[in-house]
Amino acid sequence: MRAALVTQYGPWRDLRVGDLAEPVAGDDELLLEVEASEVNFPDILHVEGRYQVKVPLPFAPGLGGVGRVLSAGSAVGDFTVGQRVLALPVHGMHAERVAVKADHCFAVPDDVPSDIAAALGLVYQTSWFGLFARADFRPADRVLVLGASGGIGMATIQLARALGARQVIAATRGAEGARVARELGADAVVDTTAPDLRDSLRAHVLELTDGHGADVVIDPVGGPVAEAALRAMAWEGRYVVIGFAAGDIPSFRANYLLVKNISVSGLQWTDYRKRDLARVRDAQERIFGLWREGRLKPRISSKLPLSRIHDAFEALEQGAARGKIVLVPDRLWDGGTA
Repeated sequence: MRAALVTQYGPWRDLRVGDLAEPVAGDDELLLEVEASEVNFPDILHVEGRYQVKVPLPFAPGLGGVGRVLSAGSAVGDFTVGQRVLALPVHGMHAERVAVKADHCFAVPDDVPSDIAAALGLVYQTSWFGLFARADFRPADRVLVLGASGGIGMATIQLARALGARQVIAATRGAEGARVARELGADAVVDTTAPDLRDSLRAHVLELTDGHGADVVIDPVGGPVAEAALRAMAWEGRYVVIGFAAGDIPSFRANYLLVKNISVSGLQWTDYRKRDLARVRDAQERIFGLWREGRLKPRISSKLPLSRIHDAFEALEQGAARGKIVLVPDRLWDGGTA
């Protein structure tokens, strides 16, 4: 079976597409024929051995995608052969076939194309739980989205808009990032390349919100922008830490949290998949429902054959994707791009 093959941890540029042993479904698993897989920044961390948990070698990376059921284990009763499912496993989707725990799979409605369903997976799930489970999102909220041109940022802009946020403010870098954020539904944009970010971001957000500040901050970035965003928050604001794409883990001054009654919380989405699967399933059904209503439109910047996974990782690392990158097995590649 062809797969993006990790035989030892190291730079992602050493990753090769090669032959991996054919997977076999266990009692609680589905064997899937992969049709589309989404590329995420944690894929790079897995390949380089920098993720929180190291995957046993050899393995294929890939945290999400869509496949068609080839067979089901003896303990699986909710899925049928031939059915399409969105799979959100620990790894394995950047391959032709994969065995996935049935609890990590979600039925895909017939009218949702496989590439769209893949793009509506991990980042939308993460954004959903960031907004609802951690930020206690309310329709009257003013939401500040950091890293707005990244996967989680783009998903959060669309979800907050679709679910009735009073105002969605995108924090991103440069004119191209601003253009994309506005296309996705952001009401306003703040440029994180502005000088004196610590003060300029706060001033801009207060100006945009008539002095109110951000009720919710969703942060997959960390680094210097985190401290600046904290200072731009409203009274009783809710700040959600999702990741550290900038590389630096921020520190928050407790006195600032105290004087404005701000809460800071973290989100590790995989814990919800492990501890509250019913809630995760409900979220995915609602995400698919919002797409079917025309209220979500994932931005797929490119579709590539699996053999070009290097190009996908390069775009991620350089921040040049401006949308979700979807890989398809070479056997399904039609020679075009999204």
